[in-house]
Amino acid sequence: MTTFGSITLNLLNGFTSSLVLFFLTLLFALPLGLMMAFCSMSKFKPLSILMKIIVWVLRGTPLMLQIFVIFYVPGILFGFTWPIMHTGWEWFDTVFSTRLIAALVAFIINYAAYFSEIYRGGIQSISKGQYEAGHVLGMTKRDIFFKVILLQVIKRIIPPMSNEVITLVKDTSLANVIAVTELMYEAHLLLTKGLIWPIFYAGVFYLVFNGVVTVGLGYLEKKLDYFKV
Repeated sequence: MTTFGSITLNLLNGFTSSLVLFFLTLLFALPLGLMMAFCSMSKFKPLSILMKIIVWVLRGTPLMLQIFVIFYVPGILFGFTWPIMHTGWEWFDTVFSTRLIAALVAFIINYAAYFSEIYRGGIQSISKGQYEAGHVLGMTKRDIFFKVILLQVIKRIIPPMSNEVITLVKDTSLANVIAVTELMYEAHLLLTKGLIWPIFYAGVFYLVFNGVVTVGLGYLEKKLDYFKV
């Protein structure tokens, strides 16, 4: 017989996978998005046009579709199989299943595309006069970007970036379409057994986690209030 404790443990295990998917997506998508933004703004037109097309496709198609493509298409067309983890650490091997790795790749690419447009908008919103003033002071392009521009860009992009991060918390549930054992997958399994309350229990997990993320991002925004932009 399924007990409250075992159900809670299953949901917590699923939430662990959701957390892994969330944090690793941010870890890799944030720098990748910055690289994509630089490519989109490149003066080398072929690179700029190619990157804009890639971003357009990634932003214009559903994340669920991209998960299916990443997981199934390489195997169908090229016989590629996603690697299986054999570290000897049971928890790690269980969480990092082949399906979660495929979902993670899809999430990183998708969110990098959205982040790239936010970065691009933030960078291009800085007046050219600040770049020119940096050159007059003898600063290199690198110094101008990292010491003058970057913190102002971060200040400006926090609100739209916050929206994407909060969306990411909820989007982790999409990984269940390829049977990644995340929170909603576990809740759905319990629902098929006639238990309704785990669905609402899962909702509480998302609400609490989104609350923590919102408070953290709000604190970061206040720390950068000294930039009056």
